[in-house]
Amino acid sequence: MTTQPLLLSLPLFPLGTVLFPGGLLPLRIFEVRYLDMIGKCHKAGTPFGVVSLNQGSEVRKAGAGAESFASTGVLASIRELTTPQSGLLEIECVGTQRFRVVGTELQKHGLWTAEVEAVPDDLALAIPEDLQHTTMALQRLLNTLEERRAAEGEEEVQLPIGKPYRFEDCGWVANRWCELLPVQPAVKQRLMELDSPLMRLELVSDLLARTGIVE
Repeated sequence: MTTQPLLLSLPLFPLGTVLFPGGLLPLRIFEVRYLDMIGKCHKAGTPFGVVSLNQGSEVRKAGAGAESFASTGVLASIRELTTPQSGLLEIECVGTQRFRVVGTELQKHGLWTAEVEAVPDDLALAIPEDLQHTTMALQRLLNTLEERRAAEGEEEVQLPIGKPYRFEDCGWVANRWCELLPVQPAVKQRLMELDSPLMRLELVSDLLARTGIVE
């Protein structure tokens, strides 16, 4: 007997970027549809879904058509929330579980909600010898950023990659490079959707060579 994937209903936040599991996502919230949604999620301790826009804008404009977005996204868990002024929220989220959209509904105030099913987490895989250069380059980059932050006396400035670091894991290293690489969101989306973390890291290695970041 086959077990059916667990369905979950949640609000969506379509963005012009791609969130990866383990990734950090800072957001400034000022639209009414999202102020209410984020407030409820924070109070209940529940995540929301981040999906990458295929069409439309992050900020809803009068007379604009409905957004369209990718069918695979990542749950975002709110770990910090501040209210610098009335009508503005600043939050920091971390990506957790990938999900696949099964069905969507556009609410009258412009908020998307969806029925989703979980996508299995990446298998924990050690980085093979021929891809060790990817993790060494990521370590060098983070060391440089940490040294620069310390030299400038800006210890409170958030690095683009959060701890704990998992330099030995294929999926984690691949995901962090996917966030940093200067490639189109559509490319990042395809990389995020790959079932194989090893294949994702192999493609990241090709992109690093192509962009001249790592030879």
